[in-house]
Amino acid sequence: MLELDIAQLYQWIGQYFFPLCRISAFFMVLPIFSTQLVPMRIRMGLAVATTVVIAPVIAPTPAQELLSLASVLIILQEILIGVVMGFILQLLFQVFVIGGQAVAMQNGLGFATLVDPVNGVNVASISQIYLMMVNLLFFAMNGHLAVIQLIGSSFTHLPVTGSGIAMENYFELVNLGSWMFTGALMVALPSTISLLVVNIAFGVISRVAPQMNIIAVGFPFTMILGLVIIWLTLANVLPQYEMLSDEAFVLMSDILK
Repeated sequence: MLELDIAQLYQWIGQYFFPLCRISAFFMVLPIFSTQLVPMRIRMGLAVATTVVIAPVIAPTPAQELLSLASVLIILQEILIGVVMGFILQLLFQVFVIGGQAVAMQNGLGFATLVDPVNGVNVASISQIYLMMVNLLFFAMNGHLAVIQLIGSSFTHLPVTGSGIAMENYFELVNLGSWMFTGALMVALPSTISLLVVNIAFGVISRVAPQMNIIAVGFPFTMILGLVIIWLTLANVLPQYEMLSDEAFVLMSDILK
């Protein structure tokens, strides 16, 4: 007869349940997959499928009773690790949203807003263009495979039996806010500088010909020229995304270590 020890049964259950907590929290916060357009069942299915693949190859988890205080602390720790990893990738995508809003405010298209299906709020239409391009680049450059590899390697650096993310790494996570705004400035810098030169030219024209209604002429001209500049600078999104995504993955690896 097959006899199962209760400790061995707890170990078998924890070998899949504890990693499932980290992976499911990661998919709940991960960009694109955490949107309102992706049903909850799809996200849970992806989390379960990823857990079935990853759990057998990671280090053995502690044999803890699932209703004990120690298991609750491990579950909370795993959820926190998954949320932190997904939050860093969310900051990567929000770089282009903030950059698009800065460009839209500069060329007079700040009033043109669309409903963002990711967050359910109104954002500038230029931000939606950048966000859709980043979403396509994410899948075209196998970003979905990279994040699965990352969540798998996280169990090597931070196993379930470990102490979790170090306290000093949480301060590095707070400093990622400045990294996000710096990246957004780099995204919006070409369009901003070009439109600044145009506004300076209009200021000179208003001094030379005061009788010209510079507002009636300058506003539509700035809007049209801003669209042309955005079209010309769309080719820069790919190298910027590559640079920022590499930095995001390096930062995530440093925080996990």
